[in-house]
Amino acid sequence: MVRMDIQTVVMGSLQMASLVVLKKHDETGPQVHLPIRIGPIEAAAITASIEDRKSLRPLTHDLLSSVIDSLGARLASICIVDVRGTTFYATLQLVRSDGSRTDVDCRPSDAIALALRAGAPIFAREQVLNTATMPDFHTVEQDNEEREFQAFHDFVENLSPEDFA
Repeated sequence: MVRMDIQTVVMGSLQMASLVVLKKHDETGPQVHLPIRIGPIEAAAITASIEDRKSLRPLTHDLLSSVIDSLGARLASICIVDVRGTTFYATLQLVRSDGSRTDVDCRPSDAIALALRAGAPIFAREQVLNTATMPDFHTVEQDNEEREFQAFHDFVENLSPEDFA
């Protein structure tokens, strides 16, 4: 499992889907970006949580958070557990008052909205990251620059005075 944070939320329109982009929590090593397509309502709920905006009445994610609390449980974490095609799968990892644990299947967007409200960490399985992450374009660019520099270096090293005649 890899701990993730929210990098950005892109609010879509009728022509463009909304996205939440997760990034690896640990800033060391290559950067990992996991884009997940979500609905506009979930994008708004996630954005509201990030900006700490409260609604006058409980929204669906607030309601579920209250239900979990009132049943004596807490949201320990959420995990993006699978991806099939463009569909992602997640679980809520709940801990009951007696210490027992249960996982509840849910959509990643709902899980993320709940995690933000509960202050719970977000995780993703390595398999999901291996399948669905965007390339680290900064690293790709650096690798290309290093290859170009090496090719130029090799060219210069193999020059002879006759090449200038």
